[in-house]
Amino acid sequence: MTAVLGTGLLRETAFRRYWGAQTVSLVGDQITLIAVPLLAVLAVGAGPAQMGYLTAAALLPNLFLSLPAGAWADRRPDKRAIMIVADVARAVLLLAVPALWWADALTLPLLCTVAFLVGSFSVLFEVAHASLFASLVRRADYVDANTLLNGSRAASFVAGPSLGGLLVQWLTAPVALIADVLTYLASAVFLARVRVPDGPADEPGEIKGMLAGVRYVARSAVLRALLLGATTLNLFNYIFAALFVLYVTTELHVSPGALGLIIGLGSVGGLLGAALAGPLSRRIGLGPAVVVGYLLFPAPLILVPWVEGAQWLIFTALVAAEFFSALGVMVLDITGGAAQTAATPRTMLAVVSGFKRTVNYGIRPVGALLGGGLGALIGVRPSLWIATVGALLGAVWIWFSPLRTMQELPEY
Repeated sequence: MTAVLGTGLLRETAFRRYWGAQTVSLVGDQITLIAVPLLAVLAVGAGPAQMGYLTAAALLPNLFLSLPAGAWADRRPDKRAIMIVADVARAVLLLAVPALWWADALTLPLLCTVAFLVGSFSVLFEVAHASLFASLVRRADYVDANTLLNGSRAASFVAGPSLGGLLVQWLTAPVALIADVLTYLASAVFLARVRVPDGPADEPGEIKGMLAGVRYVARSAVLRALLLGATTLNLFNYIFAALFVLYVTTELHVSPGALGLIIGLGSVGGLLGAALAGPLSRRIGLGPAVVVGYLLFPAPLILVPWVEGAQWLIFTALVAAEFFSALGVMVLDITGGAAQTAATPRTMLAVVSGFKRTVNYGIRPVGALLGGGLGALIGVRPSLWIATVGALLGAVWIWFSPLRTMQELPEY
């Protein structure tokens, strides 16, 4: 039971501090996700188009900077230092927002600039995180470590938006951002106290750089299947995401308050998924558990276009869809993340992570645009059927790869 719950890892001081840094940072991210849009609406007077600009500004670094940032980080010997700098930089940038607001100088272009810069340092933090993870965690503990990290992520999805909403209501949106500043600074303090050598930046004779990372993923049957599977799933999932709120509020007549409750209750499934991923992978094997995740994440969402009738039935079906989908995504992320780390040379972890983020974040706006176009062309409900059934195709890439029968972590 100890191994399953990951308490053995938490007895290791270095990992415990690293996990603490990740946990407080994740909660802060969720506060920002609600505080910044509310700030744009309430303090700057942003409309629909302006909100689109703000969202795009925050996402663009993932699309354009992930791969070069990963290649750069792989050449640096101390990934921990990169993460600390990224934490401090994000704290300073977010602290500037309430300062500008108090000075009556906050404008939408400035807020978009802050969002872009915070997103850029977040990319740097995330690609360096992949390498530091491998420095701190023994290969045999990859699944348990991912369980703890994704458990924190699931908990942040449950607690973060509620906390952020309360802070905005009590303190106003600009002041609520100070809470996120504190989480980034706390993360930097935790990381500064981690005493684990990061190892050499390069291995003799290994070609480094962006193209090397792309070639390595293309040649690895495991990494290629994981990337293509995730990209296919994300394409259809963002078709779904573009239409979900519109459909449930206008076609199923779910009130905003009920929708918030549905999403909150569904997020609890992520906590259960984080707890079950490790035992599941040990019982049926890592690869089959990845397949389960690729199926269980999208399959429950079929309930959304399927359900109709009484409001109690609609509410129950939507909670079940969100709950089991959240459970599935945690199984997918934990087992798939462990497989990706194990299948990647340590000196290429950052660039491989950056390449994956580039493709996965690049496909999301494509899916959203397709969702809007399909909804206008054939109707929202038929489009949701295409999105939910089509997302299951992501599992096909995993099924026809070595992962399907893989019992243990892959080799690179």
